[in-house]
Amino acid sequence: MTVTVPPSADTPATPTTSSPVETRAARRQRGLLATLFLAPTVGGIGLFVLLPIVASLALAFFEWDIISSPRFVGLSNFVDLVQDPTVRRAFLNTMGFVVVAVVLQLAIALGLAVLVQSTMPTWLRSFFRSVFFFPLILSASSVSIMMSYLFNQQFGLVNHLLGRVGLPAVPWLNSETGAVWMVILVYVWQNFGFSFLLFLGGLASIPREVYEAASIDGAGGWRQFRTITFPLVSPTTLVASVMAIISALQIFDQPYVLTRGGPGDSTRTAVMVIYESAFQQLQFGRASAIGVVLTVIIMLVTALQFRLSRRFVFYS
Repeated sequence: MTVTVPPSADTPATPTTSSPVETRAARRQRGLLATLFLAPTVGGIGLFVLLPIVASLALAFFEWDIISSPRFVGLSNFVDLVQDPTVRRAFLNTMGFVVVAVVLQLAIALGLAVLVQSTMPTWLRSFFRSVFFFPLILSASSVSIMMSYLFNQQFGLVNHLLGRVGLPAVPWLNSETGAVWMVILVYVWQNFGFSFLLFLGGLASIPREVYEAASIDGAGGWRQFRTITFPLVSPTTLVASVMAIISALQIFDQPYVLTRGGPGDSTRTAVMVIYESAFQQLQFGRASAIGVVLTVIIMLVTALQFRLSRRFVFYS
């Protein structure tokens, strides 16, 4: 026979569960509170991101000069882009710039990250981190203006120093080859700091025991980098390359301030053509069509990178 002992006054009573009505009310209250917190962010994204995307996509099928009413032209804007030599040259310039600038940016960032992550005092490592990241916090326009004065052919400081040692002045920004390389170098100098920090984080996650074991086996520095560092940092390389390519495809400030797209069309990029079409020629439909094409290219390149990453990215 089981004897049931009644609870004493000192025994705490078991809390009763809330009723279904109270649970639903609490859930509705939490949902309403979450909605209120999310509303500003969702509204901002919808107003300043989604709405402009939809408007640009729709405007690509119209001819509009902001003065008269929009006129539907179908695919005419896209057909004109294929036939326009300026647009073709701008896209070719952009693609060539992306290849060279991204390769240089990632190579310099990874090389410097390996050097900084090597044996050195902590204070010196922090110093280099700050120095290499500093150009990124500067505005691209201010950096480009400073570089345009430094490398000016007539009164630039660089040519002045060359003249002091008996060397002739170099047309850094007045020749097609010089202008292209100046835009690339200024862009890489300002933007490699972000990739540098990414690689530092990736290198810090590699266990030191792996390098110690490789040293015991007789592996030198280059072999350790090739067989250990580079494979284990490949996930970071994927992230850094995706972000670097997306950023480089949208380059505008450096070529616009340094060269205005010249000499000729040698440094004119896709985003510069968008700006010129919209705000100088008032061809907003044409500008939107170029923007749509550039967006599709960015999406395709990003998808291709993630597709290829299945072969070349190793996750430990």
